[in-house]
Amino acid sequence: MNRRHFFIQAACAVGVAKVFNSPASAMALVSGSTASFEIIRTKKQWQARLTDFEYQVMREEKTERAGSSPLLNEKREGVYLCKGCELPLYSSRTKYESGTGWPSFYESLPDAIGTKEDNGFFVTRTEVHCRRCGSHLGHIFDDGPEPTGLRHCLNGVSLVFQAT
Repeated sequence: MNRRHFFIQAACAVGVAKVFNSPASAMALVSGSTASFEIIRTKKQWQARLTDFEYQVMREEKTERAGSSPLLNEKREGVYLCKGCELPLYSSRTKYESGTGWPSFYESLPDAIGTKEDNGFFVTRTEVHCRRCGSHLGHIFDDGPEPTGLRHCLNGVSLVFQAT
């Protein structure tokens, strides 16, 4: 690497850092891709709102340990909300026991989620996030029950349960 390339890369890194910390930015950055969301917060605002682990899962797309979520055993009627913005995401009527160790649903509420391609772990998966704030929820697989055949495999730490 010559000096010119070094300075170009350094300038790009400074520019990226400014975008990530800019409260005036009209775009939220979710794990390297740009997407427009209704609720925009800076990294510091998210960190003040969430625990360290919640931040890692919801903003950095980490995964909670299988079997660790209290929501895995939640059986009451209600709605599951995004912990980042309280948008209703899933009805308890579509929750089922998948045997995976994560809360699983076969369908989201209308206009509640967004998806993107996730090419991590040497396989292509469908990542699911809150359509309003961009918080990472988990992944969608095509091995779920009827009527959709889908399994929305979610991190319980990204959700808040509200009984009805």
